[in-house]
This record gives sequence, structure tokens and C-alpha cells, in this order.
Amino acid sequence: MAYEVEPPKYVRLAQTLQRRIEDGTYAPGTRVPSENQLVQAFGMSRPTVVRALELLKRDGWLESRQGYGTIVRGRPEVVEQKGRRGREALERDETQGAGRLIEVGHVPVPARVASALGLPKKTEVLMRRFLVEEDGEAVELVSSYFPAGLVEGTELGTDEPLSGSVREHLETRKKVRFDHVVERVSARVPEASEAELLDLPDGVPVLSVLVVACDASGRALQVADVLLPADRQELEDTYRLN
Repeated sequence: MAYEVEPPKYVRLAQTLQRRIEDGTYAPGTRVPSENQLVQAFGMSRPTVVRALELLKRDGWLESRQGYGTIVRGRPEVVEQKGRRGREALERDETQGAGRLIEVGHVPVPARVASALGLPKKTEVLMRRFLVEEDGEAVELVSSYFPAGLVEGTELGTDEPLSGSVREHLETRKKVRFDHVVERVSARVPEASEAELLDLPDGVPVLSVLVVACDASGRALQVADVLLPADRQELEDTYRLN
């Protein structure tokens, strides 16, 4: 039996504020209500309000300006480049291309994924793990996590490679709609099983691209932890100065 778990208060508040940004209540360039005003308006504690605002700042919806307060930035820019890891993780057809599905099952949600999904630690979620290979070499490990209630009535829980993308499958079966993606890049020491799958020598870190795919309300539908061997990566970006 699957259980629906209500997100923490700060996540629910962040989602409410995000919806107000999207519907124009809080227009880009304007200040959001102060912490005191939000505490009074929503009947929540100051730490809850602070965590909600920090979450929205981290995901690009708000920014702090010294001497002016917290400013609305609007919807974070969605990057449409085909090479983006987030798009690849969402659009991958497991039956096509190089790689193999190596694990499917319900697992306790990792701490780094729990906050993105708005779930308490140790809540069980469905994980699909795919190893991307090129010329016989493991180059990428993609672990995708889904709330248990979202995968009911889908084929995501089967251990067979999925034909078509996860995004298409969920939008068809569950009538949800993916709206935007937030990517968070960090470096960390791999777990022993991750190092073994990626054939990493001792001491080599991994780059983790945490891909959070959301609907228009900001609810996370899928979180993919894309691991890349740090000794085989070269990151490049081009941007204008004006």
C-alpha cells in the first residue's frame, strides 16, 4: 500500500509563494512581504518562513538585495539546450542508445533528494537506476526518484527498460505536466557501490547534477541524481557581459 506524505510546512509555503509569483500577485522586480508579514499572513513560525524564502532563493525565484530586501526574480530561466543533463535524464529512452537499467525498487529517500521532493527523511520512494556507457566504459550513473503515490498505475516499478521517456510515460498515464527543471551541481565522494559501477579509482570524486523536474505549481514530479566521474569531465559555459 502506498501512502501520501504531506510536504513539510516550509515547502508548502514556498509552493504557495511560487504560485503567487506565477499568477502575478508578486510581480518580477517587486519586494515580497517581509518575514513578519508572512508570519502573520500564514500563521507560521519565523524559522518556517525563513526556510521557505531560502528555498525560493536557492531555486532562482527570489534574490536578496542589500538595503532593499527580498526581490522577485520570476520564473527561473529554463535552458533548452539538448546537451543539458536534466533534459537527457528526462527524455532518455531506456530501450535505445548505450547503457542499461541496473536497478529498480523502493528505497528510503536519500537526504539530498528528500528536500527536493518535499518528503520527510526515510520515506520510501521508487528508484530507477540507469548506467550510461560509451565504448564499454561507464560514463554516467543516473538514479531517478519518484514519490510512491505518483507511480501507481504506471510501468515505472517494473524492472524492464522503459520504451519512450519517463516524462512521456507519466504525462500520459498520470495526466501530469512537466513544466520546468532546476539543476543543482555539486561535488562529493561517491558511495562504494557508485564508485564500483563507475569504475572509479580510490579518491576520485564525482560531480552530482541533481535534476528536479516540477509541474507548474512547483511540485517535484521526479528527481534524478546524475553522477559523472570528476576526472573525466570538462565543463564550459559561454555568456554575455552586457
